[in-house]
Amino acid sequence: MNKIQKIAGMCEELAFSNFFRLNAQTLRNYLFYKFGNKEQANDISQEAFVKLWENCAAVPLEKAKGFVYKVANNATLNQIAHQKVVLQYSKSKNNTFYTIESPEFILEEAEFKTKLSGVIGKLTEAQRTAFLLHRIDGKKYREIAEIMDISVKAVEKRIHAALVALRKEIDTVNTFF
Repeated sequence: MNKIQKIAGMCEELAFSNFFRLNAQTLRNYLFYKFGNKEQANDISQEAFVKLWENCAAVPLEKAKGFVYKVANNATLNQIAHQKVVLQYSKSKNNTFYTIESPEFILEEAEFKTKLSGVIGKLTEAQRTAFLLHRIDGKKYREIAEIMDISVKAVEKRIHAALVALRKEIDTVNTFF
């Protein structure tokens, strides 16, 4: 980041545009993993960036990321204050392709994915969010800590607890087969 962008801050269109380009997808994913609603994640992330633009003079460039995440998180919590959050996965591929795997393998894989989705849905919101940000988005613990506004140690504990719960549930599921 050059000195001109630092001085102008978030009110400079180029600085805001670059910030949006670098952070919008991650914010949408964070909201989706945390609350399980893709449309809501898109809407809230847009609202958070609009609010950042409206308050660009008051938000320093180095605090913009935290501001956007805090605004988005609060807006989503306000919308779903009393709802129980269930994470839903949708298949993005059409299953009409041909494969060399046996039908049994394909069936077992589909059953496993269904069970895994169910187990992930049973994790606490904090565990699920940290786990998916790390495993799906490839975020480092430090980045997750910044996004979730917690310590790195808390991220480690949440991911560890999620892995323990997943291992326990999947081992339990596999004993039935």
